Amino acid sequence: MATNYEEQNQAVDEPSKQPTGTVSSVVGWINDRIPMTRVWNMHIAQYPAPKNFNFWYLFGSLAILVLVNQIVTGIWLTMNFVPSAEGAFASVEYIMRDVEYGWLLRYLHSTGASAFFVVVYLHMFRGMIYGSYQKPRELLWLFGMLIFLALMAEAFMGYLLPWGQMSFWGAQVIISLFGAIPVIGEDLTLWIRGDYVISGATLNRFFALHVIALPLVLVILVFLHIVALHEVGSNNPDGIEVKRKKGTVAEEDKPNFKFHEYYTSKKDIVDAIPFHPYYTVKDVLGVAGFLILFCWVVFFMPEMNGFFLEAPNFEAANPLKTPEHIFPVWYFTPFYAILRAIPDKLAGVVAMGASIVVLALLPWLDRGKVRSIRYRSKWHKLNIAQFVVTFLILGWAGATPQTVFSTILSQICTVTYFMFFVLLYVYSKNEVTKPLPTRLTK
Repeated sequence: MATNYEEQNQAVDEPSKQPTGTVSSVVGWINDRIPMTRVWNMHIAQYPAPKNFNFWYLFGSLAILVLVNQIVTGIWLTMNFVPSAEGAFASVEYIMRDVEYGWLLRYLHSTGASAFFVVVYLHMFRGMIYGSYQKPRELLWLFGMLIFLALMAEAFMGYLLPWGQMSFWGAQVIISLFGAIPVIGEDLTLWIRGDYVISGATLNRFFALHVIALPLVLVILVFLHIVALHEVGSNNPDGIEVKRKKGTVAEEDKPNFKFHEYYTSKKDIVDAIPFHPYYTVKDVLGVAGFLILFCWVVFFMPEMNGFFLEAPNFEAANPLKTPEHIFPVWYFTPFYAILRAIPDKLAGVVAMGASIVVLALLPWLDRGKVRSIRYRSKWHKLNIAQFVVTFLILGWAGATPQTVFSTILSQICTVTYFMFFVLLYVYSKNEVTKPLPTRLTK
């Protein structure tokens, strides 16, 4: 295997080497007015990716795939959806029963919502185990957390739109939480609802936010996330930077390279390979595997035993009939469990918000000098493991009826959830780690 970027990149043409003929003339005309080919090469074709990417680096590409699926299927669903309290539920039934392949569009969209969170949670977990939030990637992590928040808002807004029982009462519970905020709580709740109760006005504004405002915000944040990634370069399973040969712009003792610099000196980069075709081919294989699982759910188990589509949501919203148990979709349940674990409403809201804020503060809570879990102490590995177990238990507790047992379990796991960050801050500064390799390993 070739050892540096120059040898790996011999087959990739420079932007100036265009094919001759009519196509070349059209491409050249466009490139004179917008750097289309240069952007393609810099961001994809010739982007120097570390040579040791593994399975965990697939989920960024899958997140973009699912985002495109949600946007495309969402556009088609809006063509037949009626955003009113009188017509919303009936229009969903019409889509499912009378629109040609409407059932498929609806299931692609509903399954895609859950798939989006599966992919994003695994993408975030990869960042945590390999230290992708550490310097110089703090802003990259913050953009990722903003995407996560926008995605949660997008999912919540969309969850109300079918106007089923769980949609209606779930929105009632979540929106009422804002009322716990001192001074402004009641006014804020009224402003969010657009009425004194959950009504057609609420549905209409949630529809506007779900199909226009929040998708636009998501696309912008994803763009900024990718730009921030390419500015500082990708992390890798070893948690060390790709390097340059001595005597070049950035020597081995100064491994970080800027996105705008690499294009002119990519031949000096060691331990990196062009993203295309090496990782595009690898991603295609991963996408094929993902689509097999995704399509299996869509065609054979779209409700996922009530986790993706709850049974009460197949009944039209009825303000006079409360479902026996009210809890959100599975991807919100860990945070909902934290909310329910604290008896005081305001304290529960604060704890739920803090559980997301501390994730965003990871770059500053982790004071270690080693990124990857491969070379960190056994205490860090145990801490990561308990965090994963805690998160899964919270997810289960938030999706079950509230009992004495589930409440006590949620309270214990709420403590262990926050203890992950406290312990990380304490031990990371003087953590005993394994020696780092000088070059990327496989």
